[in-house]
Amino acid sequence: MGFFKRENNLISYTIDKSFTNNLAISVQNGQVAVTAPWYISKKQIEQVISEKKNWIMKKLKEYEKLNRMKKINLEKETLKVLGEDYNLKISYKLINIPELNLENKLIKIDLPVKYRNIDNTRIIKLILDKFYERLAEKEIEKIMEKIRIQTGLVPEDYKIEKMSCILGKYIEENKNVVINPEVVKFDKEIIEYVILHQVCHLKYKTHAKSFNRLLKEYIPNYKMIEEKIKGMF
Repeated sequence: MGFFKRENNLISYTIDKSFTNNLAISVQNGQVAVTAPWYISKKQIEQVISEKKNWIMKKLKEYEKLNRMKKINLEKETLKVLGEDYNLKISYKLINIPELNLENKLIKIDLPVKYRNIDNTRIIKLILDKFYERLAEKEIEKIMEKIRIQTGLVPEDYKIEKMSCILGKYIEENKNVVINPEVVKFDKEIIEYVILHQVCHLKYKTHAKSFNRLLKEYIPNYKMIEEKIKGMF
């Protein structure tokens, strides 16, 4: 690894020596990498880095500008939590691992300072996915217990799993219920409907009249909720 000065900071670069004939410099994801023939000396590499410094600086600034724009666009998004609108606020702090907190209609994500100059889009998505998953575990457990008491119906097991285009499904083979963690983006009325819908399949496999009667017994306005979900997911 080597370093060169950028204003008041040192920029690091990695060196990968191999059986290549050419020396190449690349700037990807905010990282500077040098690939060089095995026989090239460190002094020669430093000389080439010095000659290419302006180009490297330009590429790093372009990357940082792109990251700033991505952060601005992320913070413009409105996120849903239990049917309520939340804005996203991203900050950088002297911490070791990312932190997420809800505060005054804000989802506040604090990232370690070392993440400031890299593309955080994927990291933030993973943090949000984990947040929804943990919230789903808490909410679904409570609603499953409520439905068990109300109906006496209990699946063999249930799991929380991200799925495309559906919020829940029932697996007849093993009498299991699967719930999409993104269900907690909606209000509790919708969450209860999604879970009850799957649990009702324990008694009725198809969406026959008897199935709908059972749904209506516990959620009289289930038709209205179904229409609401169609327009939202």
